[in-house]
Order: sequence, then structure tokens, then C-alpha cells
Amino acid sequence: MKQNVEPEQDVASKKCIIADYYTNHYDELKKFVISRLQVVDEAEDIVQDIFVRLLQSDQMISPVTLPCLVYTMARNKIVDYWRCRQQYEKYEHFIRKGSWINSSSEGVESIFSAREVNEILERGIAQLTESQRSVYRLNLYEDMPVRQIAVTLNLKYKQAEKKLGVARKKVRGFVEKALAG
Repeated sequence: MKQNVEPEQDVASKKCIIADYYTNHYDELKKFVISRLQVVDEAEDIVQDIFVRLLQSDQMISPVTLPCLVYTMARNKIVDYWRCRQQYEKYEHFIRKGSWINSSSEGVESIFSAREVNEILERGIAQLTESQRSVYRLNLYEDMPVRQIAVTLNLKYKQAEKKLGVARKKVRGFVEKALAG
């Protein structure tokens, strides 16, 4: 019976540690994110998401490790934001001009269908090695994180991570070339 009580105490103490940190350092963390994004609404969303993820995580959290973890998560979220923003800006001018829509009646036909894009994606996946293909498919279609893929395929974490990274680059390059012309 003690075994059931101890994990509950750990969860409660973890939530208490996170709640205390949130109360005392929310504004400080928000200022940190705003200083790197310059967008207040996005910064608030990122900070909120960090604390929600912390509450949902299974990691051991202590008052000593929490600040490092929070700021690491914040930096990663900021990098993700700018990476997504960069992709958006890359294609924004194309969409605003409306050059993707032909003025003739063939406008809809000139856009790739989901089926065509999926076929291109599958041809790109077919060019991968067997191990890269299995890692990529598990991540893409099964939505498995790298850690779970490593366990499923009996690989080391770094091996699975490397195979997924190489596979993504190869498939991305193939799809970009295929869609470009």
C-alpha cells in the first residue's frame, strides 16, 4: 500500500514545485521569451505551453533542475517558432501574389492533389535504405518519438535519431525537387 502512496506524493510534490516556480518566475520567463520573439502573444503561448508540458511530463523535477529545464525548453520553443516562421516567410510572397492560382479554369488542376503529393512522398521514401525507411515511417505515420522508435527497432537512441535526420533530409530534398518541376 505504501508503493501506491509514494508515487502520488511525488506527483503532488512535482506539481507543487512547478506551481511555485510558475508563480515566482512566470513574468521573468515571459520577458526572456519576448526579448527573443518581439511578439507578446506568442511569448505568452510559449511560456504557458512550457508549464503545461512540465506538468504532463514524467521527468523527475527538483527545484535545482527546474530553472535549467524551463529555460532549455524556452530556447527550444523559440528556435521552433523561428524555424516555422522562416518556412512561412519563404512561401508567403508566393501565396500573397496569388501566383499559385492560375487565372484560367485550369487553376485547380495546376495545384498538386493530396494523392499526388503522397505519391511523391512515397517515391522519396522508397529511395531510403531499409533502416531509414522503417524509422521514417514510424515517425511519420505512427507519430512515434525517437525514443520509442529506438526501443521498437532495438536501436540505440542516437542511431535512431541520426537515421531519422538523414531520412528527413533525403525525403525533403526529393519532394522539393519533385514539386519544383
